Amino acid sequence: MLRRLLSHDLPRSPWLAAALVLIVLALLLVPFAMPGSKTLNVAAKILIFIVLVASYDLLLGYTGIVSFAHTMFFGIGAYGVAIASTRMGEGWAALGVGTVLALLLSLALSLVIGLFSLRVKAIFYAMITLAVASAFQTLASQLSEFTGGEDGLTFRVPEWLSPSFEPFENEVFGVLIDGRLISYYLLFACAFALVLLMLRIVNSPFGRVLQAIRENDFRAEAIGYRTVVYRTMSNVLSALFATLAGCLLALWLRYNGPDTSLSFEIMLDILLIVVIGGMGTIYGAVIGSVLFVLAQNYLQDLMRLASGAVEGVPLASELISPDRWLLWLGVLFVLCVYHFPSGIVGRLRQRILPTAPRGDAA
Repeated sequence: MLRRLLSHDLPRSPWLAAALVLIVLALLLVPFAMPGSKTLNVAAKILIFIVLVASYDLLLGYTGIVSFAHTMFFGIGAYGVAIASTRMGEGWAALGVGTVLALLLSLALSLVIGLFSLRVKAIFYAMITLAVASAFQTLASQLSEFTGGEDGLTFRVPEWLSPSFEPFENEVFGVLIDGRLISYYLLFACAFALVLLMLRIVNSPFGRVLQAIRENDFRAEAIGYRTVVYRTMSNVLSALFATLAGCLLALWLRYNGPDTSLSFEIMLDILLIVVIGGMGTIYGAVIGSVLFVLAQNYLQDLMRLASGAVEGVPLASELISPDRWLLWLGVLFVLCVYHFPSGIVGRLRQRILPTAPRGDAA
């Protein structure tokens, strides 16, 4: 049953399997085990980034395509929900309409980008996508009548998802059930289902062809695969999953703006997480997202505690100052990439199966 649920793509490492089980249980129980707004926000961000990074890994890790337009589709999903909810008012109909329209727009744009740009190789394609993403971000900032401009859009969600909604008078396991908690578990269910769906895609015959194109596109085309078609389909699927991640972001924040979903910093974060977790493994998106978001949110707090312990030591107190948390975050990622060139998931699998085949369909 578990093998079928994971599309026969088992972790193939006891340490990786244990880490994945621990992550799923932690995300499932965190509202009750560690109640608090910051903890819940961090857990929700992890869920959203898992979907977003896994969708990008479908493009980069499995097909070998480098794109800088991924946050554009992420932003389309967030803006779709935000604009629809602002125009139509709170309600499930607004969420549905916004999600469907965002998916249709992402489908059209990803098809255009794929058909007209994927014939261009390597860095030239990456530059085209970067230009398109930059133009879209500028457009979102200037069309203030629809997008709210730099201020963004704040909207209301259905009553069941509103923080003021409290279906029970008494607490459950010491936690008051409200709309915020319902929203979190809706995010959890959606993220879990989308990750399983992406596992299904990459382990299907279609996914094997994508891996063959990644390894050697000339050989894949020589044996009869139309690589442009497969690359375009991969681009479309990746864009649609990123759009759904953007919808989840807007649903959780009840707000969206250019810096929230279209920032180039988010694109850099996605690239870092893919490399750290391991390219070409959906599980890498899970491991990498957890490590990155936790470090991003708690490293400064840990450094504040450490700086208090070494207070009075001139050099040490300066180096461990909480204001320098970004420096140490960068150092940690450099060390991680240096010691895990194939990513954390790749390294864990190599220890068990050092000569395991990569599933080349060609």
